Amino acid sequence: MDHATRHGIRPHNDYSRLGRPLGIQKDRPEGARRNSRRNPTDAQDTVDIKANTGITSLSEIDWPTWQAIDPATLVYVVESDRVLLIRKKRGLGAGKINAPGGRIEEGESIEECAVREIREELLITPHKLEWIGENRFQFVDGYSLHAHVFRASTFTGTPTETDEAIPLWFPISELPYEEMWEDDRLWVPHVLSRTRFSARYIFDGDRMLDHAIELID
Repeated sequence: MDHATRHGIRPHNDYSRLGRPLGIQKDRPEGARRNSRRNPTDAQDTVDIKANTGITSLSEIDWPTWQAIDPATLVYVVESDRVLLIRKKRGLGAGKINAPGGRIEEGESIEECAVREIREELLITPHKLEWIGENRFQFVDGYSLHAHVFRASTFTGTPTETDEAIPLWFPISELPYEEMWEDDRLWVPHVLSRTRFSARYIFDGDRMLDHAIELID
């Protein structure tokens, strides 16, 4: 049982109960990359979303039936007054600062994905994972991403640079939002304060067009 379910919170799409997570393409389009926030995709892989429709607001999407092309996870390791982030080394967003994470693979629960991704990127194993929230991203080009956000209070191993990421510790009070994705400053404070949330966004490339964040009791 994942942490979200254990605490009585059921994410918008509960991928942990499925053999193949909803929204993951069996045969991914050429050029699709792990950790990408925007990828080329076929129109049939979204609900009521077609490529280049010119959607600019949340109200134009039927969110109750919306499903992401890529379910994914992010893990924020918070240790006392500092947080472990990464500088991404490759792929879309290379050079940006983010949390470790990536796309859910076939048969994985969201917790299993969270652990695997941080192991691959930083060679550490997080412990005491706590599901904090979800971010649902719809891009105007048709790509979509559903990111489940976790917080970890401890880990084993030493954060180590890999081909994918450079580990970086930052004081909680000095996060480099100017080097992060535009939406991060809206919801990362909720991760740090352990405030559960559910958020939706419309993006055009790197530019956020619309958003809504709801706090979960």
